[in-house]
Amino acid sequence: MNPQYLPPQQFGAPPQGFQPSRASPLGLGQPNQPFQNIPLGSSKSGQIPGVPPQVGGQTNSSSSAATAGGTPNVESMGQPSSAGLLSQGGPIRTQIPPSQLPPSQIQTPADHRNDVNQGFTPNAQIGKSARVPDMPPMSIQNGPHHFQNSAQQQLQNGTTPGQLPPPTQHNKPPLAFPLPQLNNPSVTQNQNQFMQPPLSGPPPATSPNVPSRPGINNPSHFGQTMQGGPPPGPNQTQINQFQPTPGGPPSGTYPPNQFNQPPMSGPAPNNQFTQPPLPGGPPKGQNTPNQFMQPPVPGGPPRPGQPMPQPIGQNFASQPPLPSQQIPPGNQFISGPHSGGSQMPPLPGQYNQQYNNPNQLNNQLQNMSLSGAGQYPPGPGSMKGPDNGPHMPPPLNQQSYMNGKQPRGTPVQGYPPMPGGQGPMPVGPGGYPQANYQQPQQQNRRLDPDQMPSTIQVMQDDQANRSGVFVTNQKGLVPPLVTTKFVVQDQGNTSPRFMRSTMYNVPISQDILKQTAVPFSLVVSPMARTIEGEYPPPIVNFGELGPIRCIRCKAYMCPYMQFIDSGRRFQCLFCKVTTDVPAEYFQHLDHTGQRMDRYERPELILGTYEFVATADYCRNNILPKPPAIIFIIDVSYNNVKSGLVQLLCSQMKDIIQNLPVDQGQESSNMRVGFITYNSSVHFYNVKGTLAAPQMMVVGDVQEMFMPLLDGFLCTPEESGPVIDALMQQIPAMFGDTRETETVLLPAIQAGLEALKASECSGKLMVFHSSLPTAEVPGKLKNRDDRKLLGTEKEKTVLTPQTQAYNQLGQDCVGVGCSVDLFIFNNSYIDLATIGQVARLTGGEIFKYTYFQADVDGDRLISDIIMDISRPIAFDAIMRVRTSTGVRATDFFGHFYMSNTTDMELASIDCDKAVAIEIKYDDKLSEDEGVYIQVALLYTSCSGQRRLRVLNLSLKTCSQMADLYRSCDLDTIVNYISKQSVHRLLEHNPKAVKDALVNRAAQILATYRKFCASPSSAGQLILPECMKLLPLYVNSLLKSDALSGGSDMTIDDRSFVMQAVMIMDVPTSMNYFYPRLIPLHDLDISNLTETIPQPIRCTYEKMNEQGVYILENGIHMFLWFGLGVDPDFIQKVFGAPSAIQVDVDRTGLPELDNPLSLAIRTIIDMIRVERHRCMRLTLVRQREKLEPVFKHFLAEDRGTDGTPSYVDFLCHMHKEIRALLS
Repeated sequence: MNPQYLPPQQFGAPPQGFQPSRASPLGLGQPNQPFQNIPLGSSKSGQIPGVPPQVGGQTNSSSSAATAGGTPNVESMGQPSSAGLLSQGGPIRTQIPPSQLPPSQIQTPADHRNDVNQGFTPNAQIGKSARVPDMPPMSIQNGPHHFQNSAQQQLQNGTTPGQLPPPTQHNKPPLAFPLPQLNNPSVTQNQNQFMQPPLSGPPPATSPNVPSRPGINNPSHFGQTMQGGPPPGPNQTQINQFQPTPGGPPSGTYPPNQFNQPPMSGPAPNNQFTQPPLPGGPPKGQNTPNQFMQPPVPGGPPRPGQPMPQPIGQNFASQPPLPSQQIPPGNQFISGPHSGGSQMPPLPGQYNQQYNNPNQLNNQLQNMSLSGAGQYPPGPGSMKGPDNGPHMPPPLNQQSYMNGKQPRGTPVQGYPPMPGGQGPMPVGPGGYPQANYQQPQQQNRRLDPDQMPSTIQVMQDDQANRSGVFVTNQKGLVPPLVTTKFVVQDQGNTSPRFMRSTMYNVPISQDILKQTAVPFSLVVSPMARTIEGEYPPPIVNFGELGPIRCIRCKAYMCPYMQFIDSGRRFQCLFCKVTTDVPAEYFQHLDHTGQRMDRYERPELILGTYEFVATADYCRNNILPKPPAIIFIIDVSYNNVKSGLVQLLCSQMKDIIQNLPVDQGQESSNMRVGFITYNSSVHFYNVKGTLAAPQMMVVGDVQEMFMPLLDGFLCTPEESGPVIDALMQQIPAMFGDTRETETVLLPAIQAGLEALKASECSGKLMVFHSSLPTAEVPGKLKNRDDRKLLGTEKEKTVLTPQTQAYNQLGQDCVGVGCSVDLFIFNNSYIDLATIGQVARLTGGEIFKYTYFQADVDGDRLISDIIMDISRPIAFDAIMRVRTSTGVRATDFFGHFYMSNTTDMELASIDCDKAVAIEIKYDDKLSEDEGVYIQVALLYTSCSGQRRLRVLNLSLKTCSQMADLYRSCDLDTIVNYISKQSVHRLLEHNPKAVKDALVNRAAQILATYRKFCASPSSAGQLILPECMKLLPLYVNSLLKSDALSGGSDMTIDDRSFVMQAVMIMDVPTSMNYFYPRLIPLHDLDISNLTETIPQPIRCTYEKMNEQGVYILENGIHMFLWFGLGVDPDFIQKVFGAPSAIQVDVDRTGLPELDNPLSLAIRTIIDMIRVERHRCMRLTLVRQREKLEPVFKHFLAEDRGTDGTPSYVDFLCHMHKEIRALLS
């Protein structure tokens, strides 16, 4: 919107003068603007050779660097979900008196504590920290006691059940687990001589070398330390590897078992694990035999600093068995005196018999290598024969992390070595890889992906714990995940469907925020749909008075305004200024200082509501007319041949029956108009009083104008028969066309002029097929060179080649004209350039490459109907106001900005969102909080001018831990995806991706450093609400929007980049982590109207007897294995076996049986959830399309070599350790 259209005092602007309307007489009869009134059936066109395209224009997204963040504080991945732990979320610690420690664990002098962070120990723990400072065992700050029941835990912590613990430094809910950095034995956190940065090289393979521990299924013990390590320092308490969960034996009474027994008497424990001795000899005062006092075993490694032994003379007694050998069940390599090589762990590919038990806890997360070869087995003294001690039952909700431990695929190479590491090194006699500590390594092992934090598990836990009613009556309340089904009860803060924040507890100073690197941003979807059980925002009409606003900052009346002076004035919580209450709005206050009528006024108690705007808020101070929709159809050879023109015209009657209906109305009063074009532009008069439609051709498209005013826009009711007649004539008129050279910019300009002449806002739906090469404004040249994608030069083909379409977009915004492009290309069409019109006007692109009406027709008609029927706002301006100390600075999405504060959106619908970054102006106060108000001024589909107001209040904090507890990871991912895609157009793609990884590493490293309990550097500790951050960042880096290379077209890449820029939070989460839904085990006898539970998005979870749907909102695949039950194939596909299914068809046959009906219903339900009708692609196992299908499996290694989830987690751990060191 041009500045002259802003109403007086709107958004705090001074009154302004208005220029006269540019809608001039239609120029009929003026020179150089010829048009002919041609009877239908003939077509005449003229053409004037090229006028250079216009230049100018602006981009819409001001940006600054920022990215990644966190999720709601729900159950820690390794913690039981029982009462205390869930609400508490804190790490579990227990204090063991020295008298009860085994001899090898009595405290040592401090000289062995100083380099606890020098190396990597893969014994971390999911959900708990492994080490605590010296505190009284039962102090309130000490976190829940290990052997108390859950209620006691909470009370001892100073909390009541269901309440978060006080924000101390030690009750954070970290997610800690060892990553496969270096393969150490299970060691304590002080065993600095074992900890070393990982070497680079292939990620570890699965480790089948750990004996079973019956009865335990708790991955949260991964980080606990095992015996046999160096003693802790004076102020440190060592926690044994086996930490019982609440409800176990009382404190201090450790059952005798392999986790806490002192080393056996007899020969000194072996040192065949090739650990170097502790520098300086044994600690004083300790003569317990353990591995730290042993000289190296012959063939073992040298002490630190010694040269590496050569292969000649190597003692092969300490070598691992060959790959074909099995470990005999009795020969546990973890304990007992030195007895030769049979006690070594198996090499990759071997399998330890004892590993079959699915309830194993001492899992592959121990003894893993991060990204290099090599691995230490657990230390001696850890396992003493059969495990006879008592065990705790598995915690709730953990089974999904423990099942299916199959080895992963090919290791990914190529990560840079860790600091001090030397890259991949040979492994074998005399060829141990070494880091700077000269430590020998064993062969690497693979991490079990099932032990990694799982999106599916997190979603299921959140659904179990947070579903139901979400009441917005508290400041800074973190909403449920977007995947959780919940009903919002608005009690003062807006629904998370309309607005989400990346954090709900804002640090009081910029320094804290900068240190954590968590972005402070909002994702706003102001027109989002409400669901059943929720009320739509009420509409408040103050009549001529108009909305009540703060006199200074122009914030609208909301629940955060405080009435004073007996109700005669109110103080604005945004800017602290007091404003007089208009006499018509006055009301007395009750004894609490609240207005007596507050429960009768939505604006005083709700977070979301609408005001009816007065003429002051309208363009030219005139109340608007109902908006219009104009169909602009390319009738060149390509579209006629593909059947598009015939299809559109035959379905138009049904399409225009679906125009949106405004709240409280029974029918739509929007109008429609029709334009066709090839090398000239044709307007149609469909006035209801005409006997037949009339056609007007503008042949001179150099200076587009509107030849027709009366009768161009009509309602479907008044002009139904005339529109039907027109739709029959258009395919006949252009059926024999040979026009292949088309225009585009003049056609859009024609729609713009039509809306301008009609003095209404609206939407242009443009159906276009080919690169506009005609010699007219907007002509484009073919610059298709997909080899540039993924290189530093990719921005040359991803940015517009001319500014003409940017300028056209700005002109469209100026009259409230939005443009949606439906693209039917068979070759390069330069979406990067023509898509600017959709981007700047708040529109969208729908793309149907190689369109064929008989194949894709249903999908197209479904998309058109969805597009015009969904809730939408026209001719909108959005402004974000914040309380003092912070302000909105950067904006990402589809809109145009002519100043630094107002987003101008020619339209915005329920499926679009914008992201807004907020920065500090000043320090905040800890007791006040942060208040945000988003106001959207728009024209409804019935032509009423309204203001939709969204209010959100956030808490403030001075502790980082409180910030990490209240992050929303879903919103962070949406924000960093928009920011990263925007930065790709200006920066080197490698720099953008590196910044993303570095930011994620900084977020997690800062948590580790300042919020997690002290623990070994080998643990990867993740904050509870951000434990999926590495998974999502990796998915983002692998996505086509950021990494699409030469295997996709430039237009496809531009398309997904634009799609990401408009995605709301639920859509983006589904796009970056697609749903993989199994269909083969549907229970036909008990079918419900729900989509089956998805499984982890990895090929390992699929089997060849299965049938799965994979969908990400843009693509949908139906994969079936070669071993699927023939009866299933017959019922669903109508073929006798999997090999005979026709995979070229785009849908399932409509067969009359319950299974076929159930699966087709599920596909329809998935399409309804997404706002695009996805084409169903059938994929048979081991056939040509399977690599395309696998490309979207987010947890697997990419076909282009991008790392798998496990590999990336290891890489992130390496980055975090580099930052910490």
